[in-house]
Amino acid sequence: MPTDTDAYLAFFVAGLLTLLLVPLTKRLALRVGAIDYPGERKLHTVPTPKLGGLGILGGVLVAGLIWLPSDTESHSILIGAVAIAWVGVLDDIFDLNAAAKLLGQTVAVVIPVSVGVTVDNFTFPFFGRLTPGTVDLLTLPGGGVVHLGDVGTVLAIVAMINVINLIDGIDGLAAGVAVISGLTLATIALSLDRTAAGVLAALVAGAALGYLRWGFPPASTFMGDTGSNLLGYLLGIVAVQGALKTNAVIALFIPLIILAVPILDTGFVVAKRLKYRRPVYKADRWHFHHRMADIGFSQRRTLLYLYGWTAVMAALALALRFVPYSDNHGHFDAIWTAVMAVCLLAALAASVYLVEVLEIFKLRQTRLRQLMSLRRAAGAPEPQLQEVNTAVEQELETGNFPAVDPETGEFQAVD
Repeated sequence: MPTDTDAYLAFFVAGLLTLLLVPLTKRLALRVGAIDYPGERKLHTVPTPKLGGLGILGGVLVAGLIWLPSDTESHSILIGAVAIAWVGVLDDIFDLNAAAKLLGQTVAVVIPVSVGVTVDNFTFPFFGRLTPGTVDLLTLPGGGVVHLGDVGTVLAIVAMINVINLIDGIDGLAAGVAVISGLTLATIALSLDRTAAGVLAALVAGAALGYLRWGFPPASTFMGDTGSNLLGYLLGIVAVQGALKTNAVIALFIPLIILAVPILDTGFVVAKRLKYRRPVYKADRWHFHHRMADIGFSQRRTLLYLYGWTAVMAALALALRFVPYSDNHGHFDAIWTAVMAVCLLAALAASVYLVEVLEIFKLRQTRLRQLMSLRRAAGAPEPQLQEVNTAVEQELETGNFPAVDPETGEFQAVD
């Protein structure tokens, strides 16, 4: 079985190999035409190669083959990693449609799930221990059985793949979130004696960190769907292997807390698309990083805020694991419960600050100042707050702020 030392070594080697391999992927991307060109909803300004995820794959595979257990489960995880990266490569080169990408992601995830990387049981508050792994859904021709737990695991990991893929819209965001989440999941998995999952989480964090040398803004190469699909897949596998396969009550919530920022971002965007009857797979400018760009944040400042938010949520997950506030029998320690309450309040405060203040309140204030400046330049009366609020609401719904006539300072009519 792997040890804690193996996790440290896997982290270091995966990071070093990725650091060395990513520059080679730039040449390949230029040769095959995998280039990300600037566009209306994109924040980069120059054409950028986008196969950096192959460097991440190289680091993951080498470290995984050395330090993960040499068993069927580990081998299936690595085979699935190659499969999901290949789906990303095809998408980066040929721009696959949503159905083809979803099919490829599902096939890749089925590989490890079919050999046991699945949630058979977990503990849910007030309901006790649930066992989806015992609920038969389908009997296969060869005599195998598909359980509810298998289907749920596939859906959850595919969802995680797309969560990480959707936040990969600004240099270094997906990789940085993977570093923070991977290190946190590794710490928790190792503390629960899930050493294989701890090693996997550590090498994922190391590979993502190695990529950041090239992917931090201004990025010289993007990981592309090759990398974001791979990181989402591996983080989903780690969540299943490192936390959900334990009987701890908090096991179900730890991955959700650690990955709360990308999950909230994706949930917010999908809800907006559904509200306005737009395809959920169609790209737009409703992500948190787009909103921050709209209120004047640089890419690095945006990363600082989103990394910080992710780190706060990761700290909360660590507190839930290590702060001895309860003896798991309904008895709470007053002092440690107070410490836990402070951690919860800090996470809540950070979330409210970023979602409400930065995304909405400051957007209104920024637009008000911009419009006041235009009105003064045009010699027009200062704008009314309600006028700005209406325009901002339109921007939040459509991603476009109404145009302003530079001569009158008035909003132009939209056909």
